[in-house]
Amino acid sequence: MPDDSAAARAAAEEESAFSHPPVDPDTSAAYGDHPDQVIDFYTPKSDVSRAPLVVVLHGGAWRAPYDRRHITPFADFLARRGFAVANVEYRRGAMLPGQGDGASGGGAGTGAGSVAGPVAGRWPDTFDDVAAALDALPDLVREFLPQADPRRMVVTGHSAGGHLALWAAARHVLPADAPWRTDRPTPLRGVVALAPIADFTVAGKLDVCGGAALQLLGGEAHFGDRRPYADPALLLPTGIATTLVQGRTDVDVPEAVAESYADAAAKAGEVVGLTLLEDVGHFPLIDPAADACAVVVEEIAQLAW
Repeated sequence: MPDDSAAARAAAEEESAFSHPPVDPDTSAAYGDHPDQVIDFYTPKSDVSRAPLVVVLHGGAWRAPYDRRHITPFADFLARRGFAVANVEYRRGAMLPGQGDGASGGGAGTGAGSVAGPVAGRWPDTFDDVAAALDALPDLVREFLPQADPRRMVVTGHSAGGHLALWAAARHVLPADAPWRTDRPTPLRGVVALAPIADFTVAGKLDVCGGAALQLLGGEAHFGDRRPYADPALLLPTGIATTLVQGRTDVDVPEAVAESYADAAAKAGEVVGLTLLEDVGHFPLIDPAADACAVVVEEIAQLAW
């Protein structure tokens, strides 16, 4: 458990990140029939005729109350720096009986929910949606975001969304019987995963987000069988340029999780960049008011341009 000063600092960082009002997209498009199967598009605020496309996958421990709205200030921040942005929604875990709807994207979005909270994720729906969204993006971008250059596409995600970003880039190395497997790598310039839940074994030992990774896979009865289809630490090497950005004082998803993924990548013969930020916790990575967010944008730019 973090000490009182660390907990207070984390709470202040979280409050800052969630203090920004949601930013409405320029347009939206569905990639399926479910209300959560939607992508919001933000046009680049620059004179570039064809801007790199950044695909954003939000965090929230794959839990229902935390939707894409909490990351819209970050999506807008990217658009104002010349990127075309696709902010992807996906199905998340259902509320337990007797639970209310909660606050969309409110505080504790990635760190809470360990007691009597909503279940993390849906199997296989969460993965179905991310795969379907990435597959639909080229056509949707042509229609709804013509300013984007999908040949210069970077996927980024925060926390649980960081896991999904790494997973989306690894579909070509999924087990042969995986329904989401692709014959070739997704055409990406790279992945920038922000404090990702990138190694399910380490995340479980640290009880990250109240055992969210275990819940995502359906509990103990399914964890062993489903982990090879879902754990990024097992889906290596991808051959896709990957950078992890991690705050050293993160108490929600500690740096040990990212370090374990980077070590697994090295053992698999893949070089993964790991940018560790001193005196930075979990939420500054997506907080437009924080210096750490500017670092994130620079990491994306290095891959995209």
